[in-house]
Amino acid sequence: MGVSDGWPSPDRSHAAFLYRLGRGTVLVDCGEPVSRGYRASGYDYDLIDRILISHLHLDHVGGLFMLLQGLWLEGRTRDLPIHMPAEGVESVQRMLRTGYIFDELLGFSLRFVALRAKRPIDVVPGVRVTPFPTTHLEGLRKTFQKRRSQRFESFSFRIECRRGCIVHSGDLGAVEDLAPMFDRPVDVLVCELAHVGLEQLGRFLRDREVKRVVLVHLPEALWRDASRTRRRARQALGAIPFTVAAEGEVVAL
Repeated sequence: MGVSDGWPSPDRSHAAFLYRLGRGTVLVDCGEPVSRGYRASGYDYDLIDRILISHLHLDHVGGLFMLLQGLWLEGRTRDLPIHMPAEGVESVQRMLRTGYIFDELLGFSLRFVALRAKRPIDVVPGVRVTPFPTTHLEGLRKTFQKRRSQRFESFSFRIECRRGCIVHSGDLGAVEDLAPMFDRPVDVLVCELAHVGLEQLGRFLRDREVKRVVLVHLPEALWRDASRTRRRARQALGAIPFTVAAEGEVVAL
């Protein structure tokens, strides 16, 4: 539902990915304007089982408030857990109250849950998501930790269901952040390219078992020169099949 990186884009929405896995449906990240994309999809507003926010950069969380307003106005009735870095929970709840989205107005219960590294989340029977920490915000931590109280948390996700295993990179600090999730075969890697180079990714995957790669979060230069990007990806990834995901694209996993 959104494949752009953090820069303003005239034709791409920011990070938002809807995973439909048998009876379980998970929305990973809520970059703006996810509310518009969700409305255009035609999906039922009770479909989403859980929302996962990988980290609190605004291209990953900036559309959450309008999405929640949309769930309210469109009549969602099912309770909704939202998992995010711990430091965001109180701030997001306060912003919802500031925007007059009071709990008493909703026809469903919002439950905010702090992500914990390597602590599995059971979405529905047979669908499990495990968060793994990344080093994406380490540069900011080193610069600002003495002046700011943030925890600088960022996560990738391993999504497991009866049909296989998906690794969703979130935003990375280095490609090696993915290594702990590759202790078993991976069916699909959904990997961002804003902070990791294609050649780095190819070298990392060379000795690892992965059946397919979906490339997202491309910087503008890679997105605009799509033919060259695909040639580079083909050379870097070798025989591994790959997709450069487009806005609104449905990718069969």
